[in-house]
Amino acid sequence: MELTILFAPLIGAIICGFGHKLIGERAAIYISTGFLFLSAALSWAIFIGYDGQMQQIPIMRWIDSGSLTTDWAIRLDRLTTVMLVVVTTVSSLVHLYSHGYMAKDPQFKEGESYKPRFFAYLSFFTFAMLALVTADNLLQMYFGWEGVGVASYLLIGFYYRKPSANAAAIKAFVVNRIGDFGFALGIFGLYYMVDSINFNDVFAAGPKLAETKMSFLYMQITAADLLTFLLFIGAMGKSAQLFLHTWLPDAMEGPTPVSALIHAATMVTAGVFLVVRMSPIFEYAPNTLAFVTVIGALTAFVAATIALVQTDIKRVIAYSTMSQLGYMFAAAGVGVYQAAIFHLFTHAFFKAMLFLGAGSVINAMHHEQDMRNYGGLRKKIPITFMAMMIGTLAITGVGIPGIIAEFGDIPIGFAGFVSKDAIIESTYAAGTSVGQFAFVLLVLAAAMTAFYSWRLMFLTFYGEAKGDKKKHEHAHESPWTMTVPLIVLAIGSTFAGMIWYKDFFGEAVGKFFGGSIFINESTNKVLEAAHQVPDWVSISPFIAMIFGVILAWIFYIKFPKIPGALAGQFGILYRFLLNKWYFDEVYDVLFVRGAKRIGRFLWKMGDGKVIDGTINGVALGIIPFFTRLAGRMQSGYLFHYALAMVLGIVALITWMSISGGAL
Repeated sequence: MELTILFAPLIGAIICGFGHKLIGERAAIYISTGFLFLSAALSWAIFIGYDGQMQQIPIMRWIDSGSLTTDWAIRLDRLTTVMLVVVTTVSSLVHLYSHGYMAKDPQFKEGESYKPRFFAYLSFFTFAMLALVTADNLLQMYFGWEGVGVASYLLIGFYYRKPSANAAAIKAFVVNRIGDFGFALGIFGLYYMVDSINFNDVFAAGPKLAETKMSFLYMQITAADLLTFLLFIGAMGKSAQLFLHTWLPDAMEGPTPVSALIHAATMVTAGVFLVVRMSPIFEYAPNTLAFVTVIGALTAFVAATIALVQTDIKRVIAYSTMSQLGYMFAAAGVGVYQAAIFHLFTHAFFKAMLFLGAGSVINAMHHEQDMRNYGGLRKKIPITFMAMMIGTLAITGVGIPGIIAEFGDIPIGFAGFVSKDAIIESTYAAGTSVGQFAFVLLVLAAAMTAFYSWRLMFLTFYGEAKGDKKKHEHAHESPWTMTVPLIVLAIGSTFAGMIWYKDFFGEAVGKFFGGSIFINESTNKVLEAAHQVPDWVSISPFIAMIFGVILAWIFYIKFPKIPGALAGQFGILYRFLLNKWYFDEVYDVLFVRGAKRIGRFLWKMGDGKVIDGTINGVALGIIPFFTRLAGRMQSGYLFHYALAMVLGIVALITWMSISGGAL
């Protein structure tokens, strides 16, 4: 069963990529979609029926070189089962959704064969992600890690005729190489210290790494802190955390189903999964965990501020994804890995639905993405409207603001309300300075999340129609292949938090996760303390949400002229947020322009003048001289050649006689 889950998407990718010419495009696409749904069904069966026993399922011997011995194997534990459900469910629904969304793509000429390539990329992406989450060693995880990177490059740049899409694909690839270099160094360091890359060996070495000191940048730090820091650099790139986040918004250049697949529940959550999977090492690295907490909180806050003013519907949701990932890392940083995975799980439902809902809106509006040209669409596309309404209720944290009276009670609310509040309470319960810092920023981010999410809803579905009137007149609901995934995800966005609260964060959390997540009980008691926070802490996210909703209603329904007036009055701040804190511009000055200058110098001076100049000088000067001289020696007379041979023999005998050698 596990092998079928892992390799079914790969078979589907091969059939779509190479077999569509034999069996036809439609058949190949249907088969690949069927394989994804098969993987999803089996993943849910394993998730529901999992007995709590960790299994290692070997597939083949992969590497056997010196002390480096590793198999390609599946590590099946509770953490794996959660990720299998997340990846295969979203991927299968995205496949189904793509049947409708990619039916007639304006980026391609009529009759051009592009759909088999698209579905092959989607299936390959899913296989790579499954290889990552089922890995039993760091090398296999790195294989999947790089596999999703390649697939994301292909999918983001799928519209290869658009220069912006090509630039976005290259940007995503390059920025992720920075993070992946850190990840690779972490793997090398762990192998150097542990003499193994297999998880069982690495996890057992946690206490030893905490006691071993290493010199790094003139500092003496523990091996655990250094190596986990390097691993987290990889997570920062893949999960678009602050400073390595600039690729994520530009990745919106790919088709909308790609946005849902990459930015909802799969590639961008790989970094969170990495930190949680390596919890047996991170638990012995307090300095790295503090860094993770700070970066996560800052990411949640900064991304939320940028989303406040964006006008592209997909970019708003992209920055929302970046912000929610910050929440997950903040939870992992304070040691409540269970809350991080809980939010990863619920976030997959409502964020995938928001992206696919945005695609349905874009499809209805003939590929218009500027929200300022929407308005009044709720009657035109009612199913999409209801789905996105549920997604908005989930992401903003709508629920009954009851205070949990005792450990084990189930909060009542949408999925995001349950999991996000668990994270905010955990940061406060940490009782550390970085925990308090994260708590404040996450509550502020919750208010901004409510504001920009309802701003999106009000601009898109309420008010008067704006922009091209013809597009509004022809706006229509999407086909069933696009609306059915929205309905399924809406159900998950509503009930996932309440159904699995006890398992992910409540009284059954220890039994549920078992040994898949390691907690150093002597130092980490945050999970227990999170259920005993003051009442004002529990209710603060709800108050922040209410504030954001009311403010959005005032700005975009009651007094819609206020946003324009504020943008004019606070022009500097507005442009600062609109230009995404100028990260791209700063990086352009610090890195891009300098790299281009170095490249230009090496091209013109190194290659042009030194290499080509030397070669051309030799070619145009010395070589022609000797060529002409050799040509004169080729007289064509036999006695000239005989004389040359005799002179050569005489010269050889003379040299041997003088040097004392013998023939």
